[in-house]
Amino acid sequence: ETVSTQSTWGWQVGQYNRSRSTAMVGKSNGVCAKDVEPAKLVAAYAAHLKTRGKIEMPKFHELLKTAVHKELAPTDPDWFYIRCAALARRLYLRPGTGIGGLTKVYGGQSRRGTRAAHFSRSCRGVMRKAMQQLEKQGIVEICENGGRKLTSVGQRDLDQIAQRILFPMNDDE
Repeated sequence: ETVSTQSTWGWQVGQYNRSRSTAMVGKSNGVCAKDVEPAKLVAAYAAHLKTRGKIEMPKFHELLKTAVHKELAPTDPDWFYIRCAALARRLYLRPGTGIGGLTKVYGGQSRRGTRAAHFSRSCRGVMRKAMQQLEKQGIVEICENGGRKLTSVGQRDLDQIAQRILFPMNDDE
């Protein structure tokens, strides 16, 4: 069975023979993390990080708001794994991004009652703790010019998970 896939930007990625591609999950078929929907990739990578069990949640994770403009702490118990996965994906797309740049990305509008709304950045401590945990795992490293980038291990993990999303293994075969 031949499957035609399309990337998120709309152009043709290529045609793959599904029976051959499922046997080659560990090998690269030209699929990278950019070819998968971001929400699916982040969710799958967060589950991968959680099953590895090596990322430690911060001690204060139940009480912590992720930004000044937020009213409540996250309700999802796995929010830290999701944030780590989202940061890894972001560094895959833009290597060399620092903590300050990431706080702008995850910032939002601060509603101030009857006054005009303004942009506010997200919490730098959350970004720093997540980056430190990813560095301990060998997924992220510090760049020479500042900021952080993914290591080859991190890129390989994201590419393999992207391939598993595009070509899921069938247990029937």
